[in-house]
Amino acid sequence: MKILLTGGGTAGHVNPALAMAETFRQHDPDTEILFAASAQPNDKAGDLVPKAGYELTGLHIRGLRRPVYHPSNLALPFLMIRSRHEARKLIRDFKPDLIIGTGGYACWPVVAEGARMGIPTAVHESNALPGKAITKVKKQVDRIFINFPDTAKRLGMEHDPKVIRVGNPHMPGFATVDRAAARRTLGLRDDELCILAFGGSLGAEAVNDAMVSLEANVAASRPGVVVFHGTGKRDYDRTLAALRAAGADGCPRICLMDYIYDMPVRMAAADLVISRAGAMTISELALLGKAAVLVPSPYVADNHQLKNAMALHEAGAARYVEEQELPAGALSRVVDELLTDADTRRRMGEAVKAGFACPDANEIMYREMLKLCQSK
Repeated sequence: MKILLTGGGTAGHVNPALAMAETFRQHDPDTEILFAASAQPNDKAGDLVPKAGYELTGLHIRGLRRPVYHPSNLALPFLMIRSRHEARKLIRDFKPDLIIGTGGYACWPVVAEGARMGIPTAVHESNALPGKAITKVKKQVDRIFINFPDTAKRLGMEHDPKVIRVGNPHMPGFATVDRAAARRTLGLRDDELCILAFGGSLGAEAVNDAMVSLEANVAASRPGVVVFHGTGKRDYDRTLAALRAAGADGCPRICLMDYIYDMPVRMAAADLVISRAGAMTISELALLGKAAVLVPSPYVADNHQLKNAMALHEAGAARYVEEQELPAGALSRVVDELLTDADTRRRMGEAVKAGFACPDANEIMYREMLKLCQSK
């Protein structure tokens, strides 16, 4: 088969597409995979897709700039027309059997053109609130895979049979990695507590600042704690400078990274995870049964990450700290409490796995997409 995958912007759109590419390759190593994303230099697809060993092509498309009256938005109609032409040529040249979109603005022209040309098309929406790209193509595509049940309602398609709730596809490592093996790989002793912290693929300044304060405390007074901290590439230098100013940059138990490429291993090894509350992150925490402190991003549509975090908190599956509470030390206080309470961490891990894990998402999507291809 020839599969064209499209999605990008943040890792939250890229990783589900990579997960499905791996699933198709596992079933048939001869499957031809091509990715299409935006040609924007800050698109995570440009980083993650080649590293995973897949071919990537870029389209001249970008999202709406804020504020909406930004002068550069005047070019958007022309970019939209150009991207449709580029997508059409790409599809004609590659001749895919199936097109899968996972959100992000580059997803729209490829999926829309594929549907118009009669090629089987499917999209996956990981968030409760569907993005603009998915919303624009909802009537044209053959399948819509969702993670949250509310998504169907928000799409106005509660009873449409082409909408199927599957959870989130995940990279194979999250389903197979072993905690003990992961800790050996990372050189962690059995008696060390491991914190994994990250603020999303692009980073989050407020989370990074709060982590520097926490890491200074770890360096000074917690010899049995190891911290892996992914800052995001655009905030790495600033965070490193802040860590130096705090006198903690030389501590061998604090590992600062611009991006975490081996996330399944690092997360499997962790005793506690500090992260945003995006849908993909929650799915990964659930698969591995990890206790977490969530810091929902306040910059997303309808504040949907706060809703995610509250759902886990109410189920006893996570704690959460709102971003405006970070400067007052709220994150450090919650983390200090959890580091000394192994029973609570264990209960949180059990609760998130029982209530939020969808281990069969990849296989369900794979089977549904095979049926879709066979029916056309």
